[in-house]
Amino acid sequence: MNKQSIYGLTFEQLTAWLIEHGHKKSRASHVWEWLYRKRVTDFSDMIDVNKECSQLLSEHFAIQTLTEHTKQQSADGTIKFLFKLYDGNLIETVLMRHKFGLSVCVTTQVGCNIGCSFCASGLLKKSRDLSSGEIVEQVMNVQHHLDQAGEGDLVSHIVVMGIGEPFDNFTNLVDFLNVVKDQKGLALAARHITVSTSGLADKIYEFTDADLRVNLAVSLHAPNDELRTRIMKINKAIPIEKLMKAIDYYLERTNRRITLEYILLKDVNDQREHAIELSELIGEHRRSLVNVNLIPYNPVDEHSQYQRTDRATVSAFYDTLKKQGVSVSVRLEHGTDIDAACGQLRSKQIKAEAQRSG
Repeated sequence: MNKQSIYGLTFEQLTAWLIEHGHKKSRASHVWEWLYRKRVTDFSDMIDVNKECSQLLSEHFAIQTLTEHTKQQSADGTIKFLFKLYDGNLIETVLMRHKFGLSVCVTTQVGCNIGCSFCASGLLKKSRDLSSGEIVEQVMNVQHHLDQAGEGDLVSHIVVMGIGEPFDNFTNLVDFLNVVKDQKGLALAARHITVSTSGLADKIYEFTDADLRVNLAVSLHAPNDELRTRIMKINKAIPIEKLMKAIDYYLERTNRRITLEYILLKDVNDQREHAIELSELIGEHRRSLVNVNLIPYNPVDEHSQYQRTDRATVSAFYDTLKKQGVSVSVRLEHGTDIDAACGQLRSKQIKAEAQRSG
């Protein structure tokens, strides 16, 4: 039987578990410090934790359930990790180096069912959700990699934008966020964490009410229903009007900025009229709390109908939004000399292994 990842427990859950099994409440703090501050990889290394307690934890939980399968490093310092799960499935996690710190992009599902027509993540359908422990462990594995480098680097930011739809794995997502934000552990600031959704409106309401204080990004990618439905099939079930109502609820309740992600596809959604329509969709009443993040497209072999927008067109789209009074940015690119598109390395690896076994 595969043991549950110890990283899947929030501090409160760990405390309750230890008390239930006859141990002092205070032991949770010691275990937590060993996991997240001293970052041990074996329960036996928790030298000041009661031996009976560490043995009990070892019998019920695992610290390492992911193994490194493949790693690609870019010239800009970006590292894409392909991790193997206990059941043999593969997931991607990415370390990105910014001027403001080190950011980790985590995966929340094995595969994706959202089915965006331009995305490598959806090339392989969802087979299961990741546990909260498997999501946390991605961050910890990257941190262990940094620890081994010996330069004192710490993960400072997290983006939940890897393979899968985070809001389709909502309970585990929330536990993950509570673990990485815990001040006794990794203590990542909520403002340094961003969760991205393809637009599950009902979950945006739930996310708002949960008051997690982390940043929200919504993958919009088109300014009208006809175009969005063509490139994102989720728009059939959740059209833009329904999505914008959920966004309004978030803005009104939290008064926090939201990011609308917009991937630029050559001659599809990147023309001046699209930019004007997008600014009209945002409207005057939302502009102070909305930022549009323009994303250069990383071509995917299986989606050859889409091409990368040239720099001049990106600049023109940006300028049009600016002139309309819309806050806009262009995402800095990372890892362009490796399999940069989300899900691309995983898809290629699985296909290669299938060919070898075939």
